[in-house]
Amino acid sequence: MWSCGAGRVTYGGGRTPVIVAQIPKENIEQVLSATDIVDLVNSYVPLKRAGSQYRANCPFHSEKTPSFYVNPARQSFHCFGCGKGGDAIAFVREYENLPFMEAVRKLAGRAGVQLREEEADPDADQKRRSKGRILDLHREAAEYFHQLLLKSPDAAHARDYLKSRGFGREMAANWTIGWMPENGRTFLDWARSRKFTGRELKDSGICNLREENNARSGLFVRFQDRLMFPIRNEVGDVIAFTARQLRENKNSGKYINSPETAIYKKSRVFFALDRAKKSILTEKAALLCEGQLDAICCHEHGFTHAIATSGTACTTEHAKILKRYTGNVLICFDADNAGMAAVEKAYRQLVPEGLGVRVVEMPAGDDPDSFLKTHGKEAFRQLLTNAKEFFHFKLERAKSTGLFDSPTERAAALNQCAELLSLITDFAVQDNQLNIVATHLQTSTSSLRQEIAKIKAKPQRATRERTVTEDADSTPAKPTPMHRIVAVLCHLALTSQPAQHLLSEQFESLHEASRWLEGIYLLESILASAPDPGSHAAVNAFLGSLPESDRLALTRGVGLDIAPPDGMLAAEHALALLSGTVLQRRDAAIKAALKEPGLDAARMIELLEEAKEISGLLSGIGNRFEFDDELPASTWREKTPPWKKWRNPGKNE
Repeated sequence: MWSCGAGRVTYGGGRTPVIVAQIPKENIEQVLSATDIVDLVNSYVPLKRAGSQYRANCPFHSEKTPSFYVNPARQSFHCFGCGKGGDAIAFVREYENLPFMEAVRKLAGRAGVQLREEEADPDADQKRRSKGRILDLHREAAEYFHQLLLKSPDAAHARDYLKSRGFGREMAANWTIGWMPENGRTFLDWARSRKFTGRELKDSGICNLREENNARSGLFVRFQDRLMFPIRNEVGDVIAFTARQLRENKNSGKYINSPETAIYKKSRVFFALDRAKKSILTEKAALLCEGQLDAICCHEHGFTHAIATSGTACTTEHAKILKRYTGNVLICFDADNAGMAAVEKAYRQLVPEGLGVRVVEMPAGDDPDSFLKTHGKEAFRQLLTNAKEFFHFKLERAKSTGLFDSPTERAAALNQCAELLSLITDFAVQDNQLNIVATHLQTSTSSLRQEIAKIKAKPQRATRERTVTEDADSTPAKPTPMHRIVAVLCHLALTSQPAQHLLSEQFESLHEASRWLEGIYLLESILASAPDPGSHAAVNAFLGSLPESDRLALTRGVGLDIAPPDGMLAAEHALALLSGTVLQRRDAAIKAALKEPGLDAARMIELLEEAKEISGLLSGIGNRFEFDDELPASTWREKTPPWKKWRNPGKNE
């Protein structure tokens, strides 16, 4: 994918993009110029030289023969198998599933480039700085707690607890597990020595006021004498903590989580997703555990697609996040009644978002942590392989406990299953699940469909919390419609300086053509921005400023790493071809208008005169073009199209 979203993008009435940048375009170009894409990609995927390029098996889809190429000259990558391609920012975005701004920041840090982020709103700027300080506090605190766990004599009982759970120093280091001292003053003194303010400590959620709304009452530390498990966001920043009790205290829970803050919304965070997202893509499923220790234990045994929620049940926001990575979820909760209730709650959130749900059947009394330590990873792998479809799992369990023994109970089960089936948005999947339920309940699929129809006919109840705004990443963008000749002209404007200058001189004529050809506004936006075709950083930065659909339209077909040997000549031929196409479309429109009933004489004469003029213009260019029966009737092909000499062989024109 090419980079997208250098800032917020709005449109004026003429569909011309107006970019409100958060990072200046020049700064983005600086990041791209300072990044060598070969070194970058090679740090993720081993590359091998192939002529003037480098290649590898594509990291974005499964393949045996390498079709993923990195071009050092254009500082771009492209996969001829799945079609993904772009610059260094695009690679990091795609590989790590990051937003545009986060990808730019990551590359800037890697290249040592100082970013200048522009904020028009002083309040927004203050909030950004405040969030940055809270992130700094969490990062430094996590390392402070970790060093205390490893080295402090007072943390011996915390180290003993980890050993009793089968975890050693290596696991603690892998997950930056730490220890919060019993005396809160120890942490407060450390925080103040690091120049963190009382407000920042309170806003982080690690501390709170002794008296609500009384800043003078002083601070107390929320966690005392506890193991500290850092909670990270999707890009690996520490944003909160889960604290595990080490000594029994009836006045406090076994686990305490950070409260929600400006950087931590528990309904949108999965524990370990920053580590698991690549494996989730590879495994084509997420392994959803009930507890964070379960997820850690899965990772330590090689099941690196494991994640867990943090202090909350699965939510709609969780489902939307998972949908970015996979279409399938394996639920691996405890085998007790509470675990079974949690499975159904998770199903109700996941399925309406189009996720398939299977359930890992754990033996009674076991969770992933205990099972792995008792039976080993091969036995656990078999459990995952034997995971059951949700309705198989639910109904087999109900049958084994005698819930189908009476007609009344069977009817209640049918109604409940119909309500759960109604949540499935994919009709093919729903049909498959209907058959499973009908078989278990010994009823007909038509009876179930009738029940589902009744449920859907009822007024919608607020059974699920939905957000008003949709996540921009939840629905894949489609390329903006663009005529193939316009696509060629856009390509020329991005790869040839002479062509760009020639096309800029034809701006008015091109604007008039927008009535007849799709995508002209994109060509206009290129000419208005005039990115330097000789600078891959400038071109990539321009592409990064566009909406996803526009960017996809400009980067498909002829690769931007292929430039014509004579851009001026190619642009002249393409402009002539565009003129011929516009004339033919005008001619077709006139002929259609002449057939309209009730046409008055004056209008008919006007149309005939225009038709005669267009006919003369068409005959003037007819010697240079021939009609291609294989293409739609509204297109022309030049007898010897100049771009055939430099386009990528075998690709679409």
